[in-house]
Amino acid sequence: MKAAVCREFGALLTIEDVELAEPGPGEVSVKMGATAICHSDITYAEGGWGGSRPAIYGHEGAGVVVSVGAGVASVAEGDAVVVTLIRSCGHCHGCVTGQPVMCDTSFPLDAVSPLRDADGRPIGHGLRTAAFAEHCVVHESQLVRVPSDLVPDVACLLACGVITGFGAVTNSAAMRPGSHVVVFGCGGVGLNSVQGARLTGARTVIAIDVSDAKLEAAKVFGATTGLNSRSVDITAAVHDLTDGRGADYVFVTVGVKAAFDQSYALLAKGGTVVFVGMPASGVISEIDPGTMAALSQRIIGSKMGSARIAIDIPNLVALYRQGRLKLDELISGRYPLAEINEAIASVKAGDALRNVIVF
Repeated sequence: MKAAVCREFGALLTIEDVELAEPGPGEVSVKMGATAICHSDITYAEGGWGGSRPAIYGHEGAGVVVSVGAGVASVAEGDAVVVTLIRSCGHCHGCVTGQPVMCDTSFPLDAVSPLRDADGRPIGHGLRTAAFAEHCVVHESQLVRVPSDLVPDVACLLACGVITGFGAVTNSAAMRPGSHVVVFGCGGVGLNSVQGARLTGARTVIAIDVSDAKLEAAKVFGATTGLNSRSVDITAAVHDLTDGRGADYVFVTVGVKAAFDQSYALLAKGGTVVFVGMPASGVISEIDPGTMAALSQRIIGSKMGSARIAIDIPNLVALYRQGRLKLDELISGRYPLAEINEAIASVKAGDALRNVIVF
């Protein structure tokens, strides 16, 4: 089938028709309703992690199933779905130990992209999804059914930003109620770490950013205090706000070296730093291992919030419908596919929480 897609050439994103293969065994074709823009798409497209070009990026999607390949049982034509980049086999070590984001199985879609240009040459299947397009083809494990009345521009947020930030708190860190929490970065992921900490019973939630507007947004999502790192001594302020103890958990949700470097000094004894944001390849942060050992502190990584999408996404939908999880407030702007360059420029300028492409 042909689909209008956003194809990446150098620094430009152009709209054109591209051939998209029909779904193979275990695969599903989805007509997209909306796709949110994540910094990961931008970093890959700009080569920060070795992203290939030309490619179609976009990985925070929601839409409706239009056709299924042989053997697909989890979804059917007409189902409303959230489309994620998490592809899992269900039987490797990562999957059977409850860590589908650590699945190490290679799939046919990993070997051969379903996308071709007009001359039949392959186009990169960006972040295993390629959701900056009218249609996408993914493995069925990447999909979660959602209620048909959940609008796509809200549903798509659950594909990455929400499960990553929220899950870093609830899954990766398994945060204890009553904890002092610091969140570096108040973008789409950071705000979901803020509201994850709030809903899990944090005593204090301190948001850190360089934008006063985003710090105000963090308070809407549950931060008890906002600190601008350009004008405040962060280490002194955090210790003052936590009765001199420091933070039990520090979530670094941005890929900025300075944030990683600052995070260790904010920790309480026995505290945990959780690395959520991903810097460009080659960025190195140094620690004092003696202090970390002496104070029983920990550093852990959190990929996609350690999400188990079949469990986590329905739970998040329930929280949203109960009025406890904020999703509508995350959307900064809605754009048609033809205005994707403007939407991305807004994200890169730091103006947006989450911009969404609506089809």
